[in-house]
Amino acid sequence: MKRDLEAGPYQKSPAMARCARRRRVLPPSAQALRRWLPVLALVATACSSVDAQQRAATPAANANALERQAQDQAGQQAGQTAVPPAIAVPPVVLAGLPPSPDTPARRAVIAARDAMTAKQWSVLGAMVPQAAGDPLAPYAEYWLLRYQLWNPPGGQVPTAALQRFMQAYAGTYLEDRLRADWIVAAGRSGDFETVRRLGEPRGAGNAQTACTILEARHMTGQRATAAQAMAVFKPSTSCWQLYDQLVADQVLGWDQIEPQLRDAVEDNRLADARRLGDYIFEPRDAKALATLLKDPMKWLVRQSKSPVGRNEKELVVIALARLARSDVSVADSYLAREWARHLPKADVAWVRSQYALIAALNQDDRAHDWYRQAGESVRLTPYNHAWRVRVALREPRIDWKWVLASIDQMSPAQQAEPGWVYWKARGLAALGRADAARAAYAGIADQFNFYGQLAAEELGRSIVVPPVAQPVNDAEIAQARAHPGLQRAVEMFRLGWRAEAVPEWNFALRGMSDRQLLAAAELARAEGIYDRVVNTSERTASEFDFTQRYIAPFEGRVSAKARAIDLDPAWVYGLIRQESRFVMEARSHVGASGLMQLMPATARWVARKIGMDDFSPARVHDFDVNTELGTQYLNMVLQGLDGSQVLASAGYNAGPGRPRNWRASFGHSVEGAIFAETIPFTETRHYVQNVMSNATYYAALFTGQPQSLKARLGVIGPAPAAVAKTDLP
Repeated sequence: MKRDLEAGPYQKSPAMARCARRRRVLPPSAQALRRWLPVLALVATACSSVDAQQRAATPAANANALERQAQDQAGQQAGQTAVPPAIAVPPVVLAGLPPSPDTPARRAVIAARDAMTAKQWSVLGAMVPQAAGDPLAPYAEYWLLRYQLWNPPGGQVPTAALQRFMQAYAGTYLEDRLRADWIVAAGRSGDFETVRRLGEPRGAGNAQTACTILEARHMTGQRATAAQAMAVFKPSTSCWQLYDQLVADQVLGWDQIEPQLRDAVEDNRLADARRLGDYIFEPRDAKALATLLKDPMKWLVRQSKSPVGRNEKELVVIALARLARSDVSVADSYLAREWARHLPKADVAWVRSQYALIAALNQDDRAHDWYRQAGESVRLTPYNHAWRVRVALREPRIDWKWVLASIDQMSPAQQAEPGWVYWKARGLAALGRADAARAAYAGIADQFNFYGQLAAEELGRSIVVPPVAQPVNDAEIAQARAHPGLQRAVEMFRLGWRAEAVPEWNFALRGMSDRQLLAAAELARAEGIYDRVVNTSERTASEFDFTQRYIAPFEGRVSAKARAIDLDPAWVYGLIRQESRFVMEARSHVGASGLMQLMPATARWVARKIGMDDFSPARVHDFDVNTELGTQYLNMVLQGLDGSQVLASAGYNAGPGRPRNWRASFGHSVEGAIFAETIPFTETRHYVQNVMSNATYYAALFTGQPQSLKARLGVIGPAPAAVAKTDLP
């Protein structure tokens, strides 16, 4: 379902949190058994299921093990017979951490977080000493210090307490986080000497800290440059403060601000546009900018057709660009009839590029012509550069020379992105430059992503699972289990504190070798933290374990749901990996829930449709309910879109009506890769590409056979003459 690709932190339900607390203390007999588990683990490794034990030693064994996990019946490939595990030890006992403590100190930490959330600062202060001795006690102290940093007791920043904390927890995530907080707070108050003394965060920094640090250098004698400021700027309090100072000091002026103003107008960031306008316009013109952003035509008809000043011309150009958001046809006609001959050609070209972008996003065939009218030299944002190429790919006969020229106009960084490397290679191949095309394909063919897979196939390779890394050994998993940062993160995952656990976990991974990353991923697997299994394993550079990267948990229950209605299990797993990363309590910013990210209204509709009489919204996070409703809905979408996984993936994310409309905008058949590339919603475009790439790797894992992403993408033909109406939500 439609969701933010970088959705916010998920929280466990109270029931899951209670479950985590119940497993904290083992009886003496189980504690004794724990001492023997490493030995038993070695015996069980070779024949255990993938998620319960370590991986098998060969690629074929890995594929078979994961297939046992993802399908109901084992040994279905090539007549092989499944070998039952020698010992069935729950993963959390086998390789996870010891049970969480149930002590007064832990209860104080939990109370401290509750107090912090409720803004009960006196209660928080009372809990800090009671939490002492608990592994998570630094969090209680951090929450209090962060509050005092922004609300200094008695008007005095608690410098000594802040320094003591940073010394006591040097090298930890919280020390780095507090350093970043202190930098920003000091910068807001003008204490730039403290900012300089604190240095730079190692991992917790962001645009706010970068802008503050640059301003501090500028204010203490190390003059900032315009390029430095523009490189770190993102609209935020600290960055606006930096810009205020640099504009006042004439480091930033028209040449730097005007392009950013146009970019803000293109992106419809009107508040940012007005603020940027204040830097370069006189008050009267700044007021005119605010007016024309609301109603550009009303403002334009009152203006002279011969604007003479730089400000006047810029305001007219911005107003003309804004017209396209109401009606691009009216805007184009009005520009040609009333204004084109009165404005510099470069300004008219930029306005045309804005019309082309609006047309491209509406899949209007005029977009390609308008980009050509704008010319190759017009200044474009990276977003608009991308769409100039995409609309060219939509043409019945692709002008590959134009595609190559358009890609060459991108910045070096954008040209190096895998997508544009791939499409440039396609253009080179189409123009007969085979050697250059092969070299470009080879540059990305080893990347485990959508474009890497396509490039590999262009080189004649099938999609296969890479050779598996050697299994993590006892010493490596012991090192992961002993890592203080990973320990803290696991404790917080068990409590359902994902907002704190994820950055703690990620900070702990900094500087790890491939072997250490694989061991950390195994720790996450043992704890059932499947999103960290995937994200951690994806960081390895030369050793790979696809049973981690493309984990298939839940012991075949997902595959059973899929096969019961003739859905491809690999595709379903690929979709869940993208939707929720297997976090059962996942909840997106738009309200989609569970493994398959069902919207509440959709869940109710599907439940009624399939006769699930006992459905209630509270059950949407239940595994069986969520996967039953999700697979049923996915199948309905698939059947309504001619069995195309590309169209159905887009429909699952953006709603089934949208891919039907996007398909109808083509008057000719297109390869699935081009259809996916030209989806106008950025989220849905990435979603479809990732789901299809995921599904291809899952199929390779489940079957042990080479796969083809190009075949899976297929060809998207023109919409049928008569399309039956659907009541799918």
